[in-house]
Amino acid sequence: MPESDPRPLQRLCASADLAERGKAVSFDVIQWREPVRAFALRYEGQAVAYLNRCAHVPTEMDWQEGEFLDRDRRYIMCSIHGAAYEPLTGHCVIGPCQRGRLTKIELTEREGEVYWHPTRDTQPAFED
Repeated sequence: MPESDPRPLQRLCASADLAERGKAVSFDVIQWREPVRAFALRYEGQAVAYLNRCAHVPTEMDWQEGEFLDRDRRYIMCSIHGAAYEPLTGHCVIGPCQRGRLTKIELTEREGEVYWHPTRDTQPAFED
């Protein structure tokens, strides 16, 4: 796991904003000094977050803002390449990404709120 940043957790959204297998909450981060979109969604009761970058070619994956899951709501799917990822692990299961995986962003959920963990490589896009 990447070394944690000494800054506090970053509030992402209310827990209720992440409906089971529903629309994702998108947010901005800085990764290696470049702005990158990220997203969080709930799957099997667990809040998970990833950079919005396909492992095959680094392009944003949502087919509409916040829509990442396939028609059956089973996999995270890249709208460009058709790559499918297991939502809880980010591992590619179908498509040109082969054995790749999405870049995970660690989350903490407590007291009805979801927070993300900055790391040395992934920082908040805007300081509060």
